[in-house]
Amino acid sequence: MEQIKAYLQDSSRLAGHIPSERDWEIILPKLARQEFSKKHILTKAGQTENCLSFIESGVARFYIPKQEKDLTFNIVFDNGFLSAYDSFLTQTPSTYNIETLTDTTLWRLTYSDLQIIYKETEIGNIIGRQASEELFLKKQKRELALLNLTAEQRYLNLFSEQPKLIQQIPLKYIASYIGITPQALSRIRKRIC
Repeated sequence: MEQIKAYLQDSSRLAGHIPSERDWEIILPKLARQEFSKKHILTKAGQTENCLSFIESGVARFYIPKQEKDLTFNIVFDNGFLSAYDSFLTQTPSTYNIETLTDTTLWRLTYSDLQIIYKETEIGNIIGRQASEELFLKKQKRELALLNLTAEQRYLNLFSEQPKLIQQIPLKYIASYIGITPQALSRIRKRIC
């Protein structure tokens, strides 16, 4: 609880606001801490996302299930927000899966509880805005990397951002995430090691 509280306080301070005790009295009871084992499907294609989650510890991937091979398009690490956010916002079925890649601990907030927080606290709107901005900026960064960087640069960036956690991710998911085959990733890894 202290980790997410510290994170949210830091995020809120960036906007010039500090949560009041009343804000915390409304927000904290609505957060549910849940632990998931490795390879757990958090959101399945066809389901409507009902939670906005914060990763206390662990790694998760977003992927489009395909018959020949899944297409991983996002990987989220500790201290990040996690949600099939388009499904969450629109309350319509997701078109992709979210799966834990390691044992993962999340702090989760339901859609209906978030609406209450928005309505009853000023800081809730700021936290919600910042969570959505963080998700958008990460998505934008990834799209620009795919357009502007080589596969080797994308791998090195991911490795420099999460050196310990990336070792826990199977190479086939890393390869898919940076847009190459596992064989091409093996060649890159041999070249840079």
